[in-house]
Amino acid sequence: MSAQNQANTHITFIGGGNMGRALISGLLASGFTSNQISVLEANAATAFKLHEDFGVQGIDSLEHIAFDFSKNNVVVMAIKPQDFNLAAKDLASKLKHATAPGPLILSIAAGIRLKDMSRWLDHARCVRAMPNTPALIGKGITGLFAEAAVKADDRQLAETICSAVGQSIWVSEEKLMDVVTALSGSGPAYVFAFLEAMQSAGEKLGLDTDNARKLAYATLEGAAQLAHNSDEPASVLRERVTSKGGTTAAALEVMKQHGWNEILEKAIDAASQRGKAMGDELGKG
Repeated sequence: MSAQNQANTHITFIGGGNMGRALISGLLASGFTSNQISVLEANAATAFKLHEDFGVQGIDSLEHIAFDFSKNNVVVMAIKPQDFNLAAKDLASKLKHATAPGPLILSIAAGIRLKDMSRWLDHARCVRAMPNTPALIGKGITGLFAEAAVKADDRQLAETICSAVGQSIWVSEEKLMDVVTALSGSGPAYVFAFLEAMQSAGEKLGLDTDNARKLAYATLEGAAQLAHNSDEPASVLRERVTSKGGTTAAALEVMKQHGWNEILEKAIDAASQRGKAMGDELGKG
């Protein structure tokens, strides 16, 4: 994204919760200014904190959104999926008065499909995104999808916004957004559960809580960084740690006997299926 295009962009957030806050912080750190960002946040304390911390303009209701159509406007729908329908229909009245092509709508609401988003908004310039909670510390990864009609400049703009809090990838079909949600959107919870189990095992075998926690957390962080910085696949890295007849082999054999891989695959599949079902349920309105 060119500096000129970035300078002429104004971003309005509908929702200033944790993910909205993370994106605002990342955007300001990446070169956007506070006067380029507005936030509609119903919670007065949250809205005040956003203004206090970042200097962004607060908007108290959808009625008071006023687009400057000399700017390239983006609306980031950072609200709960169950609130999306009503907010989108309210926003639609504002979009009717937009100078073509109107604002780019970037949704980070889980499960909301583009066809439903476009129908409620009566607007086609839309991109769907699925970030994850490590975005709160700038280490997130976001899956993105847009219909073929969405222009390259809009794709780049959406990616610029999401990449302010980490990495971004594009998927070729919208149904894969359910997989993104299951793998990376829900994925941090799987990692936290794994950390819980590692720490608990250490404690049961005699380590105190503090040392068990440090060993588990540092091991996971270090292993993830090692894998990330290696050109080798995870399977090769695993084999290099696993000496025949050694301690690692003994542990992995137990995990294999209990179907560790199959359990995780089934868990991610269940999350993906639930994402599809949510899309079906939420799109009825």
